[in-house]
Amino acid sequence: MTPPLTIAVPRGALMGDTLDLLDRLGVDTAEVRANDRKLLFADIGIVTMRPSDVPTYVEAGAADIGITGKDVLTEQSEREVYELLDLHYGFCRMVVASVDGPDPAVEALRRLGIVRIATKYLKTASRYFEATGRQAEIVEVKGSVELAPLTGLAEAIVDLTATGTTMRENGLVEREHLFDSTARLIANPVAHKLKAAAIDDLVARIRDLELTRAG
Repeated sequence: MTPPLTIAVPRGALMGDTLDLLDRLGVDTAEVRANDRKLLFADIGIVTMRPSDVPTYVEAGAADIGITGKDVLTEQSEREVYELLDLHYGFCRMVVASVDGPDPAVEALRRLGIVRIATKYLKTASRYFEATGRQAEIVEVKGSVELAPLTGLAEAIVDLTATGTTMRENGLVEREHLFDSTARLIANPVAHKLKAAAIDDLVARIRDLELTRAG
């Protein structure tokens, strides 16, 4: 893959696998790997950013395509982007968790008719509890969400977990499973039309790589 396509690459947990994928597609990502602080690599059509910013840049056309987690796309479902492929890496689970033992969330609903939920995923949590017919006060927490039930800020949390280790180490247990999250390839709707050949070729090549690895 070479320009004219510009791709938004997520920094953080998804970055390593994303760069590995680009390498297999023939993109030399050595410069990206060697520059932790540099964000734009115009010569190879890569711009790096937080996963939560990828849909914003792709929707606005600042990047033609991008890679981010399904958790981000679910939280930002209002973004006008096309989800093209499940890339099958970065597997995590979106869950409801609370302290081990009798579930404080169940008790709060029984006594008060409402439960406090701490989360970084405000829209996801709100939609989930509304869909399941339970009244919830959603409390935004941007740091360590696991702290909220331990201090009485909330009865439970909605959060993304890969292994569940951090939750277990803090005395929390999974109570409900919302959905699985993996890395997804997304595209700007206009770019999807104007650069259809390049994007279709990219999608086909990724699928071929997946078939080769599976074989």
